[in-house]
Amino acid sequence: MYTPASFRQDDLAALHAQIQANPFALLASSGAEGVQASHLPLLLEAGEGEFGTLYGHFARANPHWRELQGGAEALAVFSGPDAYISPSWYPAKAEHGKVVPTWNYIAVHARGPVELIEDPERLLQIVSRLSDQHESARPQPWAVSDAPREYIDTMLRAIVGFALPIRRLDGKWKLGQNRPAADQTGVRDGLASASPRDRELAARMTTID
Repeated sequence: MYTPASFRQDDLAALHAQIQANPFALLASSGAEGVQASHLPLLLEAGEGEFGTLYGHFARANPHWRELQGGAEALAVFSGPDAYISPSWYPAKAEHGKVVPTWNYIAVHARGPVELIEDPERLLQIVSRLSDQHESARPQPWAVSDAPREYIDTMLRAIVGFALPIRRLDGKWKLGQNRPAADQTGVRDGLASASPRDRELAARMTTID
């Protein structure tokens, strides 16, 4: 990921928080069949390893996992809020007109070797933790243990799990840090009156230095 210094995010806690807030990732790798990509919800165990470890699973019918046998490297891409930025929001447009559109966004890239997991008990742990993560805020959280064990065993045979110890973690917060303060304010004001996702990006812009 091309990341100019002004957009680089190196704070590990911020990177982990971004992953946990946006856990639905694009997992990509390259192998004998070329580039493969799967869209998967991933679980971050922040305390495992230098940069944390990601856990998830493929449908067994998905050929992607076969390309990852033997510890092949994969890239997990976590996308945050993003928005089109109109030049009309820059005061600089009225001053000299030398402005063009851009796109602001937040993204985290996590790379590492993949360990495939087919042991039923380890798979059960992965799917249980994934479910617990997303059910925890519900008034009556559903748990894997709510379903009949024989049914869960059947479902586990239909998936292949994996662990991805993160060896490299890159963050890009492209939030207009390279623009004058007046232009940043103009963008925040423009985004604040747009869609909910645009407003989310505007809120994130208020946290940049």
